[in-house]
Amino acid sequence: MLNPSADPHLEKGIVTQLRGYLAQIDLADDGRLPPERELSAALGVSRTELRKALDVLEAEGQLWRHVGKGTFMGSRPLDTFADIAALARRSNPAEVMRARIVMEPEICRAAAFTATPEDIAEMRLCLTRSRQADTWRQYEAWDTRLHRTIAEASQNTLLLGLFDTLNAVRRAVTWGRLRTEPVKPLPDHHSFAEHEAIVDAIEHRDIAAAAAGMRAHLQTVERKLLDRQ
Repeated sequence: MLNPSADPHLEKGIVTQLRGYLAQIDLADDGRLPPERELSAALGVSRTELRKALDVLEAEGQLWRHVGKGTFMGSRPLDTFADIAALARRSNPAEVMRARIVMEPEICRAAAFTATPEDIAEMRLCLTRSRQADTWRQYEAWDTRLHRTIAEASQNTLLLGLFDTLNAVRRAVTWGRLRTEPVKPLPDHHSFAEHEAIVDAIEHRDIAAAAAGMRAHLQTVERKLLDRQ
């Protein structure tokens, strides 16, 4: 909770500043934020002010903290890192992709029913930034953000929590390593057109097309991903 004695306009400005900063930087593969001292220096605010802004984003479910581990984007997937690590050890690329194909089309179906204009605007931003990415790391950050924005647009906290858990497992398994050749997606990369079709369907409230588009996209991802193993 924000300090009632503090200037609420100042604190709101710092929260907005933090949101913008986190949207632009390249996070670690596990979604970990930079240390507080780096964040406070980058934003030009005190660590006390930064922590209050982080509290706001955590209350909104935009990030979560693990004592001794750090602060991470997304909602808390499970109680501990050990849970994610244990799931990842028992999983494999094919199993993770099957789970995504089962879950994400239905999340997309829900998003097509409940997405707000703000959700659509965020999805469009992700589409634009993914095409502008200079590296695979940047592209994959925006790709992940697009899929999570779709999950947020479902307006279902349980589905969002399940999505975050599955995404954490996906990041933990070894096949999630970044590609090096070419250095970034080519202009005709399959995901660009597929993502556009998904967002178009969500925007037009075409529930069936949204789910079918997500399923077709993930099946393409599955085929290309497993071919690299």
